[in-house]
Amino acid sequence: MKIKLNTEANVERNSNRKANPNVNPNANRHAERTAESDEAKTGVRPTPSALDSLWELAGGPAPRVELRLFPTGSCRHPEWVTIRGGRLRSVRIPALFACIRHPRHGLILFDTGYSDRFFRETDPFPERLYRITTPVQFEAGQSAAERLRAAGMRPEAVGRIIISHFHADHVAGLRDFPQASFLYEREALDKMRGLRGIGAVKRGFLPGLLPGDFDRRARPFAPESRVDVPEGFLPGFAWRRLTDVLGDGSLLAVDLPGHAYGQIGLLLRTARGPALLCADAAWSAAAYREDRPPSALAGVIMPDRRAYADSFRALRGLHEAFPELRIVASHCPEAEAAYAIGGSPL
Repeated sequence: MKIKLNTEANVERNSNRKANPNVNPNANRHAERTAESDEAKTGVRPTPSALDSLWELAGGPAPRVELRLFPTGSCRHPEWVTIRGGRLRSVRIPALFACIRHPRHGLILFDTGYSDRFFRETDPFPERLYRITTPVQFEAGQSAAERLRAAGMRPEAVGRIIISHFHADHVAGLRDFPQASFLYEREALDKMRGLRGIGAVKRGFLPGLLPGDFDRRARPFAPESRVDVPEGFLPGFAWRRLTDVLGDGSLLAVDLPGHAYGQIGLLLRTARGPALLCADAAWSAAAYREDRPPSALAGVIMPDRRAYADSFRALRGLHEAFPELRIVASHCPEAEAAYAIGGSPL
């Protein structure tokens, strides 16, 4: 899948941001009214954002959600592989998942991170090559299910898991949630299904991590869930298509292909303002802030390096155009320190 980018809007945004940073003359007024309404409901005043118009585009007032981050172990890589200009030494890279509490749909996860099942699936050869090239540190109690239990939430209460992509460090915990349905971009799995052996390892896919009844519980995004974004609707927002994941406008998926087939990010709003879970479109906040994508070597695992470059550029443009937006990468040490396990609320 190629991301539908409005690159001309990015250029226009850079040159005209001070004069016209909004989607239209009424965007800020609308955002202010929305913030006042949500403050009355929650006691917390959200940061007004021109991005609020996206939720209106998706069908009108949409509920805000609660968002928490949790770590599920980590891996190690040479820093220079993960970010341009990085050091030679190996660095710790956390694996995060998000727990979303929806006022009507209850607990929803965005990915699951690692679990001990990763080690069982990488015992045989050639799958062991995955473990050798990506050394994983994982301890008892660090799985998504255990993290939720420790925070007072029952894994059985998770009704949906939104899967950003099917790399092992994002889906290793799926089997721990027997009541959940799985929501994802169809291409993300269809292009992985036939991979086995070295081909699967190269793409970061371990088929044994999927539950035996995965197909019964699978809910790939339907065509009718798509929301078109008119050209020029929101300068600085590069996407021409959104996916209304739940049908109520609360969770909006954006295409972030390149790192993996059919990778998506997730736009949502909490009581404090908008956030984007960007999966692996960037591996850290420093990467998109400082325009430091991963090295060419990291492209070995990517099915489409050009699409990755487009996604990274779109993410960077989003950060520059909407500084109030909290962008959370799934492997970001800053996000782990700030928000995970007792950190600040999102």
